[in-house]
Amino acid sequence: MSPTSEIVAAFSAAKGFMPVDEGLALYAAAEEAGALRLPLLEVGTYCGRSTLLLAAAARAAGTVAVTVDHHRGSEEQQPGWEYHDPSLVDPVVGRMDTLPTFRRTLHASGLEEHVIAVVGRSPQGAAVWGGRLGLVFIDGGHTDEHAGGDYAGWVPHLAPQGLLVIHDVFPDPADGGQAPYRIYRRALESGAFAEVSATGSLRVLRRTGPGI
Repeated sequence: MSPTSEIVAAFSAAKGFMPVDEGLALYAAAEEAGALRLPLLEVGTYCGRSTLLLAAAARAAGTVAVTVDHHRGSEEQQPGWEYHDPSLVDPVVGRMDTLPTFRRTLHASGLEEHVIAVVGRSPQGAAVWGGRLGLVFIDGGHTDEHAGGDYAGWVPHLAPQGLLVIHDVFPDPADGGQAPYRIYRRALESGAFAEVSATGSLRVLRRTGPGI
């Protein structure tokens, strides 16, 4: 099924970078993974655009979406970089702070009770996470350090037959950074994953084996 028109409208209105076709593919993956009745996890909340889709799928499945972000912005969102948004700078501390905008996005959607927001660094969250996950969506920092850390930290928690979703996968370096592509290749080459779908820069893989 597709998300409701209200959810699509909220997604489209929220700050973020994911196009609608990739969002629909993410929702389809989350809906499928929801059948495992396990949490659906996102690394890289930003302002909550994609979180809405995971939350809607979690609500339908009777589970919860977990979204992890320190809310200080990734490398390319800092002042002087391509994706910097001055409206997201906290005037008191002078640093990026996407948390208030995320909270407003979530409140407006009516999906707050279906989301657990973890405010902190991804590796720290992964180190203390104790349960299985039905879906891991990696869309955080796009350096090798951050993307590789997200993969190494969270993928071991992915349940058998769970789905790994990676955003901003660009096989051609001329189209974008290569760190997400490298963890996508890492997953396939591990023998533990089979590719399910590719929509734009979004890749969906299913965990079929024990290695990562």
